[in-house]
Amino acid sequence: MDPDFSPGGGGPNFEFAFNEVNFSDRELRIEVVAGDDDDAPGSSCGSTAGGGLADWARHRKRRREELRREKESTTHMSDQTNCNEVEAEECDAYEENQEEPVAMIEESPPDVGQDGDDGQTIDSSWTVVGTPVLRVKTIYISSAILAAKSPFFFKLFSNGMKESDQRHATLRITDSEETALMELLSFMYSGKLTTTEPTLLLDILMAADKFEVVSCMRYCSQLLTSLPMTTESALLYLDLPCSISMAAAVQPLTDAAKDFLAVKYKDLTKFQEEVMNIPLAGIEAILSSNDLQVASEDTIYDFLLRWARAQYPKSEERREILSSRLLPLVRFSHMTCRKLRKVLACTDIDHEQATKCVTEALLYKADAPHRQRALAADTTTFRKFSERAYKYRPLKVVEFDRPYPQCIAYLDLKREECSRLFPAGRIYSQAFHLAGQGFFLSAHCNMEQQSTFYCFGLFLGMQEKGSMSVTVDYEFAARTRPSGEFVSKYKGNYTFTGGKAVGYRNLFAIPWQTFMADDSLFFIDGMLHLRAELTIRQP
Repeated sequence: MDPDFSPGGGGPNFEFAFNEVNFSDRELRIEVVAGDDDDAPGSSCGSTAGGGLADWARHRKRRREELRREKESTTHMSDQTNCNEVEAEECDAYEENQEEPVAMIEESPPDVGQDGDDGQTIDSSWTVVGTPVLRVKTIYISSAILAAKSPFFFKLFSNGMKESDQRHATLRITDSEETALMELLSFMYSGKLTTTEPTLLLDILMAADKFEVVSCMRYCSQLLTSLPMTTESALLYLDLPCSISMAAAVQPLTDAAKDFLAVKYKDLTKFQEEVMNIPLAGIEAILSSNDLQVASEDTIYDFLLRWARAQYPKSEERREILSSRLLPLVRFSHMTCRKLRKVLACTDIDHEQATKCVTEALLYKADAPHRQRALAADTTTFRKFSERAYKYRPLKVVEFDRPYPQCIAYLDLKREECSRLFPAGRIYSQAFHLAGQGFFLSAHCNMEQQSTFYCFGLFLGMQEKGSMSVTVDYEFAARTRPSGEFVSKYKGNYTFTGGKAVGYRNLFAIPWQTFMADDSLFFIDGMLHLRAELTIRQP
């Protein structure tokens, strides 16, 4: 069943037979009844693009909220268990009122026709039996063609019409479904649609899902994916009812919507206030991206807490959403130890889950580099352990408080990252702390002091906080081939005040071209390994 009728696909085209009595073996009677216009505004008249998707989304959302309230009221009266997840509630409410069409055998009245044909009625609407019929359409159909394209019609014609002389079937639909159904029936013959208007395509997609025409769902998905996308439309595609959004035929559309949101809001800091108003499905799409440009993973954690508190003011609901949907998006292994301590103390997070996440992150930080790379590359764990496009590079930091305050910070840079520094770029590390003061490392491509050639420089800076001065002994080192051991490159002593930095413009005492050469002594498996050791000597 369900051969591919897509245009240009080489499949059979029976467009000539649509609604033609000579090529049909049955009549389909379509009874159109009044329905809720909020369900699909404009679908019966092919609304224009101006505001269509926005209206469609608002009406559907309002309708689902009404259904959810009705469901909650019924649930309260019957002591049923509430659904924990917001999206599950919406899907339950939708499916409760968007039942699949049910075939019902009816005896035709004696005067239905001179030949005494029996008929079959399928009520595909959500209306009560007493709803008056606004109009009736009768079209000629081929049961073989419809059954080949749709399991629904296959079951109808193979099991429903038990007598060989039954030649009539009746579908009852709402007026908002009429245009979409006629487009769907035509598609089942021709593999083509007459519209590319997004609102109508969505209505056709809904009808195709209801009548189980997978090829039309796939075709609508392809057309919608090819149209220009907006934040509004992308969020709408992610908010399709569960029966549709879970269908493999529509997966390319939802994937395209996720990709659009991830690209548009890649710079989370720039769009932070706008993203605060994006619903949960959009947040998941944005924060699942590896290309998200943020200062550090700490920033993502802080944003998620802020978003959850704004969107879910009830603490129990917020804890549930954080636990099941949002925290799995956070890559705790790339958060600073300082922030991980705050995770353990956060009252919005289940303490057991927080402990598990922090423990896993600390074990990762302590793991060997080759094990870290393996975890980041593994398809089952890369969402937890792969780095994003952080504006500030993550560090490994080891701290000591005896016999005097000391820390060792490890900064790893890929060869391609270093290459992008030329001719005047900089890479900053995340902040690390020593004796209550924040420090950072910065790698530069700059001119040598005599301005004769470019070279690689490394600097140590202190964050601008207060006016306190700190005297620090520091040493820079790098792993060097062939031994792979860290070799000291520069050491000194400096009294820092806020915003000051110290370092060496030509750390390796070689030109940039030699530093970046294929046989460079400082890249091991494509990685530059740097180390900065800081010590505060007590007076």
